[in-house]
Amino acid sequence: MLLLWKPGVLAVTDTLQQSQPEIASLLLAGWFQTILASILTIIVLYTLGWAATRVIGKRILGLFDKIINKIPVAQSIYGSVKKLIAALGQKPDSLNRVVLIGFPTAEMKTVGFVTRIFNDSNDGTELAAVYVPTTPNPTSGYMEIVPTDKLIATNWTMDEAMTFVLTAGSVAPDNISFTNK
Repeated sequence: MLLLWKPGVLAVTDTLQQSQPEIASLLLAGWFQTILASILTIIVLYTLGWAATRVIGKRILGLFDKIINKIPVAQSIYGSVKKLIAALGQKPDSLNRVVLIGFPTAEMKTVGFVTRIFNDSNDGTELAAVYVPTTPNPTSGYMEIVPTDKLIATNWTMDEAMTFVLTAGSVAPDNISFTNK
């Protein structure tokens, strides 16, 4: 990398030699050129990464979306998974995102992700749409509608819950609330 920046440093040194000889001698020091080349390399790499993420990355994702949207079956699956990921990225009002629900029976509990809160049109009961992912493929799972008073809040983060699901429970936080108190 030093060789990449050396012509620029030498040009600046020649320009400064007449007016600022102290600065020119500093620029010619090997240790200073190494530091300067490292800093410039980091700046260039960061700028390239930023541009790739902002411009090129968005274009690649847009192109991928267009291609997938032209394939009938893939379009519905990809679109559904994309919407699920977006829904899991938003936290519903007044509830923890990661919960336990009685599933498949009330005595057993499973990890679920609250995706939406709504009300029963008959009696106004607050309900939650809870996505229950399957192990080891969390993109497949069950959608359960559960009264919010039946949800057991956890203090797990989304990452902890997904790790728990993906590892079939072998990696988990030390404690969990199993009852709704």
